[in-house]
Amino acid sequence: DIRKVVQTLEQTAREILTVLQSVHQPSGFKEIPSKCVRARELFCTVRTQIADLKTKFPVEQYYRFHEHWRFVLQRLAFLAAFVVYLETETLVIREEVAQILGIEVVREKGFHLDVEDYLAGVLIMASELSRLAVNSVTAGDYNRPLRISNFINELDSGFRLLNLKNDPLRKRYDGLKYDVKKIEEVVYDLSIRGLAKEPEPGVDK
Repeated sequence: DIRKVVQTLEQTAREILTVLQSVHQPSGFKEIPSKCVRARELFCTVRTQIADLKTKFPVEQYYRFHEHWRFVLQRLAFLAAFVVYLETETLVIREEVAQILGIEVVREKGFHLDVEDYLAGVLIMASELSRLAVNSVTAGDYNRPLRISNFINELDSGFRLLNLKNDPLRKRYDGLKYDVKKIEEVVYDLSIRGLAKEPEPGVDK
């Protein structure tokens, strides 16, 4: 029963990803607001499916079955983080991801977003943003890579403060430095061509 519900969750996650992937197209930047609205509509389906999943096992046995939904929960955390970034260009907090998914933050309250699953989702988003930085240039949006670079550098500084003992999470974090490097190369290329201009103070991004 758990596997069946997780499969429907994975399908919805794929649908959300398909919607958001279109922002990488040259014409997709103009469609960011509408794509985020559509993704949020699909998150309503996610909340329904997770509510169904909660009924399939005793609350106190969350970690006994955690491996069944760990991967899809990380994927959904990434999708929620990506939507929030596209909307506001800020980092989503764990509580907001939990709210979007219709689950708890505190373990004692039941089905919750484990902190490591949240962090894994944020790191997947970093890879997506490095891709977005490259595609921004193709679309003629030369300021976006600078903003992405600032965001990713702040994210990297935050992760450096953590003592990551979880092996899969540690490996994923190791990939962040490649994302930082890739984005820095994009910004460097824009700078030497005179295409990158820092937004003036007081001017909306």
